[in-house]
Amino acid sequence: MKKIIIKACLAAFGLGFVQKSEPSLKEAFAKDFYVGAALNNAHVGGRDEKAVALIKKQFNTISPENSLKWGPVHPQPNTYNWKPADDYVAFGQQNKMFVVGHTLVWHQQTPNWVFEDAAGKPVSREVLLKRMEDHINAVVGRYKGKIHGWDVVNEAINDQDGGMRKTKWLDIIGEDFAAKAFEFAHKADPKAELYYNDYSLYRADKREGTIKLVKSLQAKGIPVKAIGMQGHYGLTVPTIAQIEASIVAFSKLGVKVNFTEFDIDVLPNPSRRQGADIAETFGQDEKFNVYTQGLPDSVQQKLSKRYAEIFTLFHKHADKIDRITFWGVTDANSWLNNWPIKGRTSYPLLFDRNYQPKPAFREVINTAKKAKS
Repeated sequence: MKKIIIKACLAAFGLGFVQKSEPSLKEAFAKDFYVGAALNNAHVGGRDEKAVALIKKQFNTISPENSLKWGPVHPQPNTYNWKPADDYVAFGQQNKMFVVGHTLVWHQQTPNWVFEDAAGKPVSREVLLKRMEDHINAVVGRYKGKIHGWDVVNEAINDQDGGMRKTKWLDIIGEDFAAKAFEFAHKADPKAELYYNDYSLYRADKREGTIKLVKSLQAKGIPVKAIGMQGHYGLTVPTIAQIEASIVAFSKLGVKVNFTEFDIDVLPNPSRRQGADIAETFGQDEKFNVYTQGLPDSVQQKLSKRYAEIFTLFHKHADKIDRITFWGVTDANSWLNNWPIKGRTSYPLLFDRNYQPKPAFREVINTAKKAKS
């Protein structure tokens, strides 16, 4: 009788949502693809104990939010900050997870010293290639055999026309900077999976630009295991047909598809663009932060329906997909609380600020059950 009363109390406060018999995400999709999350330093350092328990129960693959980006791990020419990355890799090993490295070459969060000489002027192609190679050798080499796959190049395709994004990597090295990064990474760890990663790849122009890039890498004999589609989506954009078109198109290249940064933003978007360009930010405006007191049930239902539709699509193409990684663990630590406007109250993930599964969680689990019935 006491157990029944306790369960009733938990249910009344929304704490008994997942019963013991309810499968975890990794269990529900065990025969389909890995399901994971991006971890921050509080997670891998064990300081957020509730999140750690959630991660261990729900996920079988992890990605680092920031600890392996160039700036955090290699802030100065002869200085490496290994502790956060070491903790991250150790966490994955201890919990027998598929460990992803993110990211080796990106135009953001890369210190200015990488591209400049002592006088602050742009370095030569040869100098920048040497710095890229040394960095990749150091980082990939340190975790050889421990990190199973790398986002080698991140966001190199232009938003507007599918051409190469104008960055210092492109300006100084030229269009083969991506190929060089993949070559260096493959040499540093020949057994690691190598990925190209980008946002808004549901758009036809970026899709075609990515296909062109991957084909050029394949023509050089460079092994590309998968294309990472950053799933930073909204409640209505992109359409299921747009996402599906890219899954199918990329699979025709002979590569897998990873959904690498998956979340669904329910808040009004001040930008006309859909994506994750972190350089695009906006000032405070209450009309873009409308759910400060909690998510209305009507919006909660829309979020659940959206997650169910997308996971139904994922299951349909499970033979083409290797991994689904949520960008964060709970709503509390989602990057969307601070982008594109700082201080927003965002609700993009399957677990709320109290570490409890939202209705969308049950809908996602149900998509796996329906597919098996």
